[in-house]
Amino acid sequence: MKNRRSILKRGPVDIGIEHVTLPNGVELDLAVIRHPGAAAIVALDEHRRVAMIHQFRHAVGGTIWEVPAGVKNGSENALECARRELIEEAGFAAQRWDSLGHIVTVPGFCDERIDLFLARDLQTAQAERDFDEIIRVEMIALDETLEMIRRGEIVDAKTIAALYKAGDFLSEGN
Repeated sequence: MKNRRSILKRGPVDIGIEHVTLPNGVELDLAVIRHPGAAAIVALDEHRRVAMIHQFRHAVGGTIWEVPAGVKNGSENALECARRELIEEAGFAAQRWDSLGHIVTVPGFCDERIDLFLARDLQTAQAERDFDEIIRVEMIALDETLEMIRRGEIVDAKTIAALYKAGDFLSEGN
């Protein structure tokens, strides 16, 4: 982008200043984070339990509950990313995949888009976590995950969106 000055690029995150003209004609410089996109997965077993990960997140000061998720690599599409991340983080492969749509995380300053999926017909696979991933996997009933959201035990936005969207999708008879 010709009107962009890069400040820092580390891993998937590219922080920069972009000179923009707003729809009202105002010109200004905005800090913008460019991101390649990601996928998040609600992996549901035959007992309506979800593969939840309890993961250490330095930025928030401890461990939080999340659905498996990760950043797209190279030219990977969202479903390819989801399949890879489900194996890497949770140790499952799935035969059935449904799209639950997508979310944008922080549209005020970042273009990250996370595609959400429901994965079913699970089989165990060898987890291949990245060196910096500290994860414990637990199978939790879908209804219990929704209660965990209500009690404030699940605070991760992508996880909340994915779980609610999966619940809605399944309640429609899918």
